[in-house]
Amino acid sequence: MIFRKGELFCGPGGLSLGASMPRVINEQGEEFIVKHEWANDIDESTCETFRLNIAPDNPDSVIAGDVRELDIETLSPIDAFSFGFPCNDFSNVGEKKGFKGEYGPLYTYGVKVLNKFNPLWFLAENVGGLESANDGEAFLQILKDLQNAGDYGYTLTPHLYKFEEYGLPQARHRIIIVGIRNDQNVSFKIPKPTHPSPTMWKGTREALENPPIPMDAPNHEFTRHQGKVVEMLSHIPPGENAWYEGIPEHLRLNVKGARLSNIYKRIHPDYPSYTVTGSGGGGTHMYHYDEPRALTSRERARLQTFPDDFVFVGGKESVRKQVGMAVPPLGAQVIVEAVLKTFAGIPYDSIDSKWKGIVENVLEKNIKKRKEKAQGKQLTLDKEFQGVTE
Repeated sequence: MIFRKGELFCGPGGLSLGASMPRVINEQGEEFIVKHEWANDIDESTCETFRLNIAPDNPDSVIAGDVRELDIETLSPIDAFSFGFPCNDFSNVGEKKGFKGEYGPLYTYGVKVLNKFNPLWFLAENVGGLESANDGEAFLQILKDLQNAGDYGYTLTPHLYKFEEYGLPQARHRIIIVGIRNDQNVSFKIPKPTHPSPTMWKGTREALENPPIPMDAPNHEFTRHQGKVVEMLSHIPPGENAWYEGIPEHLRLNVKGARLSNIYKRIHPDYPSYTVTGSGGGGTHMYHYDEPRALTSRERARLQTFPDDFVFVGGKESVRKQVGMAVPPLGAQVIVEAVLKTFAGIPYDSIDSKWKGIVENVLEKNIKKRKEKAQGKQLTLDKEFQGVTE
């Protein structure tokens, strides 16, 4: 079975690359795979990266432009859908405006796609700060809207995935919501972590040096630093930052107010890196454990689990942003493979959601209200409410 996948807020293609990797075959010999159908992102360079690496044979399937101006009616049918809606207003770094911000309401365009195409399953991704935005109301409202979407509604399985527990050399924590259409006789389970303990986590040295990155690899340009920065970095041990007490007084930063932990922070060779982001100014590039310098975009892409032949298009700052904002392909692969096994009827090791019971109760109340409303209108919607959120 081929799941034709559409995607909003697609970024450079990390999620789509990861989704294309699993090949699942059931007992009857039927193959289950995901195939790119169309994608949209607001940034032209980002779309060029996606076209080059994911859709070289069908560049017109990648539409550059504001999602608010996208004509959903003209898009081709899909069986699967993914959207990492903008996290700016939900991130723990920033003002956390939630729905009150410019980007918070953009998830509704994902809901519109679900209403239009009724895909068999979807995957929505956002930062961990989504859980507490607007005192938790934003997260619950998003879950309610996703559950009610389409002609059948969806059974939701939200979870906070800690990707270092799945073999990524990076401590990246993301809320991912998997939705299965309610008329499908399958139940998605969260895949069990393959690297559950710190002793099993993958360190940055292994990621960057095994194998070594070729010097002529794409997006591997080195940053030029001022002499004072190089000297300061030489006094900062791996895992420490600009506030390390061993830095000589004349090299210390004169900063008033909050001291962010990622300022001139060097990654540690034996542990996963801290979260790769799209920023780079003010000492936030991410810094090498052995050499007194910032990581190159290719090194940061390695931490994001992109292969070295995945070429990012655009200027240096654009590439840095694309790498940091992308969904790690390996993380997407783990989750999509579990979805494919779910539809193929192949069992796999699983765990319970962080929110099992809490979110479930809220959404069950939502289901009850919808049932009562439907009964009042003499409508029979029992089939729509067969799923119970995991």
